[in-house]
Amino acid sequence: MYNNIFDTHAHYDDDKFESDRDELLSALPDLGVINVINCGCDLKSSLESIALSEKYGYFYCALGVHPSNITLQSYDELKKIMVHYGHRKCVAIGEIGLEYHYDFIPKSVQLDIFEEQLILSKKLNLPVIVHDRDAHEDTMRLLKKYRPTGVVHCFSGSVEMAKEVIKLGMYIGLGGAVTFKNARKPLEVAEYVPLDRLLLETDCPYMTPVPHRGERNSSDMIEFTAEKIAEVKNIDVQQLIDITNQNANNLFMLR
Repeated sequence: MYNNIFDTHAHYDDDKFESDRDELLSALPDLGVINVINCGCDLKSSLESIALSEKYGYFYCALGVHPSNITLQSYDELKKIMVHYGHRKCVAIGEIGLEYHYDFIPKSVQLDIFEEQLILSKKLNLPVIVHDRDAHEDTMRLLKKYRPTGVVHCFSGSVEMAKEVIKLGMYIGLGGAVTFKNARKPLEVAEYVPLDRLLLETDCPYMTPVPHRGERNSSDMIEFTAEKIAEVKNIDVQQLIDITNQNANNLFMLR
């Protein structure tokens, strides 16, 4: 069993954990998980992330409006979320970004909400946790404009894009996708990313790694992601976990 695991992206407020959330979260520290960042997607999930961070000592929270959760009320919700950024367990603005895979949220509205939160991150000196799906060009345009600290999570871009993200001083978050059968691009990125710019994540309950694909994901399954990345980088698995733990502490200013 590995130890010192830092899961930098989780959604334990999700309904998929409703039946056994407390049992699971109480057990994770005994499975080597020492830190988790639970990411908000709107006002409700941001408040739930705060509550989880208050209940579990190893939990931290990120607060924000996810592009898929944007509604007519999102501007008001963002104002209500803003008052909580001073919470002692809040370490980032997120999950924020752009979602172009589905077209039910107008791009212009997504761009506006994303930009507002990037501006906020500069004002508050908080890192961002960025969602980018099929929106690489617009994502990079805004990241280059505002140059926030933070991570592009569940990274789905090319090695060339990863180079641009790293030039900005940001981190690359990798999860279960590196274990998938069609994982050519994620593995190329995993091989390229310098160790000091890499973060591990689950995005649980989603993105479950092989060999548990199709099941509910949780932070203890991050070991399969770490093993695959360590394999392509030709380093020890625990060493990789230790380095990514320190990277997360550096980014989110925990030590």
